[in-house]
Amino acid sequence: MSARTLSRLAALALVAASPAFTADFSEGSTAKSWNLYAEAPAFFEAKVVDITCEITGDCVDNCGDGSRQIGLLRAKDGELVFPNKNAQSGFQGAAIDLLPFCGKSVEVDGLLIEDEDIQGAKNIFLVQKIRETGSTDWTKANTWNTDWAAKHPDAKGKGPWFRRDPRVNAHIAETGYFGLGLEKDAALIKELFE
Repeated sequence: MSARTLSRLAALALVAASPAFTADFSEGSTAKSWNLYAEAPAFFEAKVVDITCEITGDCVDNCGDGSRQIGLLRAKDGELVFPNKNAQSGFQGAAIDLLPFCGKSVEVDGLLIEDEDIQGAKNIFLVQKIRETGSTDWTKANTWNTDWAAKHPDAKGKGPWFRRDPRVNAHIAETGYFGLGLEKDAALIKELFE
């Protein structure tokens, strides 16, 4: 073999040995598919952390009590995983479901999205179930709507939550649906729908 061929084989061996290349978290996963591009079932152990604290050192008690994005520091490779969706059909996030486990070691089951061809598509996690390490009891990651309804009892009604959310409606009343101001909003609505 030539030196060039040996060099290429050595480079391929290094790539194949890298954690990103060999990491397969599908074993033990019972996650349900969302049919999203680049999704793969994933089951792993991690510590629930405050992402801001983990990255910048700006730490607060109890992962910010829900005011900060929650992350998963994966035990196998030390990677920070971003759980940006829970098991519900909307993309409301997973912070509410993970907050009770702040600072604890957990096992999570869900879908991992990674695609090196898409900028930023690395360690995106859609958590479906959580349990404290050592426990046999799973907690379903589906509490967002229940939590929202408890916080906004006056926003009862039909239709999706965001049509009734006081924060969303206040923002629309101030900036319009397009965020361009009420005057431009009215002109665009007239142009598009009349």
